[in-house]
Order: sequence, then C-alpha cells, then structure tokens
Amino acid sequence: MRPHSYREDFSTPANCADCRRSIRQGSQSFYVASLLLPVAIREPAYGVYAFCRTADDLIDRDQGGTEAIGQLGQMLDRIYAGLPGPSFVERGFADVVARFAIPRAVPDALIEGMAWDAAGRRYRSLDDLMDYAVRVAGTVGFMMTLVMGRREPHVLARACDLGVAMQLTNIARDIGEDAANGRVYMPLDWLAQAGIEVEGWISAPSYREEIRSIVQRLLGEAEFLYTRSQPGIAALPAGCRLGINAARMLYREIGQEILRGVDPVTSRAVTSRRQKLRLLAEVVAAPHAAGTGGLEPAIAQSVFLIDAISCSPVARAKPPIPAWWDVKARSERMIDLLNGFSTRNAAAGVARTPVE
Repeated sequence: MRPHSYREDFSTPANCADCRRSIRQGSQSFYVASLLLPVAIREPAYGVYAFCRTADDLIDRDQGGTEAIGQLGQMLDRIYAGLPGPSFVERGFADVVARFAIPRAVPDALIEGMAWDAAGRRYRSLDDLMDYAVRVAGTVGFMMTLVMGRREPHVLARACDLGVAMQLTNIARDIGEDAANGRVYMPLDWLAQAGIEVEGWISAPSYREEIRSIVQRLLGEAEFLYTRSQPGIAALPAGCRLGINAARMLYREIGQEILRGVDPVTSRAVTSRRQKLRLLAEVVAAPHAAGTGGLEPAIAQSVFLIDAISCSPVARAKPPIPAWWDVKARSERMIDLLNGFSTRNAAAGVARTPVE
C-alpha cells in the first residue's frame, strides 16, 4: 500500500459501529471524552482503540508468547499491504493507517510494549519505565494526533507526554492488582531506595508509607507531564481540543483520588458520574485557545518514533463528494469506485489463494 495515495474505505458502517462498541465497553472515560470530538475524528479514533484493545487481548491470552506476536505481525502485514482481513478491527485500522499515513514503526512499538507487559518485564529505573510507557501509551497519543491532522514534532512530543502521564496514572492505580498477578511496574531502584524487597512485597502487598511515597512520586511525574501536555492540546484543531482536554482531566482525576486517600492496593480508584460531569463542565467552561508553546524537548525514549513519523509520506486528502446536481462528476466518481473495488478484490484473491 502507498500511504500517500488515496483509496476508498475498507470498512463499512457496520465495522465502524463495532469499533464504537469496543471503546464503549472497554473504557468509559475515553468513550465519554470521545463524544466531544468531531464525528470525522471520532470514528477513526474508535478504529485506533479497537486495534489497541485487540492487540492487548491477544497478547494477554498468549501471555506475551511468540504466537500472539506473530499473529499481530501478520495482521499489520495485511493492513500495510492494503489487504486487511474481514474483521472490523483490521478493516477499521487499515482505513486509519492509509488515510492518516501512520508509519508501521508506531503500531510495531505498541505491540512490543504490550509483549513486555504480558511477559512481566520489570523496570530498573524511571528511564526504563519510560521506554515501556512510550510504547504502550505514547504510541496511542501519536496515532490520535495524526488522526487529528497534526504531524509537527513539537505537537507529537506533547501528545506523547499526555499518553505517558495516563500510563503512569494507570500504574499507580493498579499496584495492588498487578501485585496479585506477580507484576511490578514501580521502578526497582525506587523500591530499593525505600528498603522494600520486591518479592516479599508481592507476596504480602500493603499500602505502607514507603509504597505511598513511591506512588506519590509516580503521580508527581504524571502531573508534570499532564501540565506539559497542555500546549500540545492548544495546538490541535479547535474542534478537537475539548475532547482531548476532557480525556486529560478525567484521567488526571484518577490520580487525584489516590492522593486524596484511596488505597490502590486494596481498592481501585475511579471517578463517579458526578465527578465526570463536573470535570466536563470545567472543560467546557475553560476551553483551550490556540497556542504555539510546548517547545520543550520530547521524552528521549520517544524520539525514534517522532523521527519515523517525520520521515513518512503524508496521505492525500479524501476527495470531496461531488454535488448532487453535478451528474458528470458523480458518474466519473462511481466509475472510479467500481474500478477500485475490482482492483482490490482481484489483489485480495491473489494474496489469499495459497492459504485457502
């Protein structure tokens, strides 16, 4: 597939509806925030989410094994060849990849991070943890920013800040659940400095003062990145700022709940419907204005992906549908559509014959 050339959509309205259901079932916070995005952005955003969720589920089922990684690699092979399989996930994500010129390095990095996750990888330092967070969360920020039509390195850097901030919040929220599964994402050198022996804590986790201090430190790093992401939100198209800032505020509030006293070892910090409505009202009352700030350096571990995006060709815009009264133009468009369908079907038949 050539990302710089335009072609008609792979997905159908039914595929799009399936992607929408995927996010509604998987993340209420993201779903609520997505409703504030323009429809033209919302639908491809659901395609990104459906792919991420499918990859995560597949790797979890295979516990990070080579079979899951191989299946996801084959899925990306089909998508980037312009020959997605019949599933709504592949077809929806293939549309996003082609229309917004997402280089393969980005979803490849996401899958790599998920494999580390499922394998129970631990992280010696905050820098090591950032390697992981950029892959599993910064990549989502990159894809969403491309969907919103922005490719400038400084805007991408701030999108990555927001994704990583959300991931650090996740880690703080889930320390009890992770311990029950034998996983630790808190930096090992922080635990050592606090005098905590990792295996001993996993066998009998408690929210003792030393762990509370580490959680507060993680949330402090997240807060720094939440703040630093704001100029990036201001640099987005005006219609997108409200939804992305809502996602930022809703996720940040989870960390605030922990700081107010929720014990993340024995319970899960959540935001109530009332809190969500309050935060959404705050976002609507104080929308982001356009801005040019946010020129701080990117997270070092994200630079290779920002470079990959900068080097990728930009997709051509989807041609407008001719007016109803322009019979000649609409006839020509219909002929182009039929030719495109025939070409893709023939290519798909050739590609799939050996395995049928």
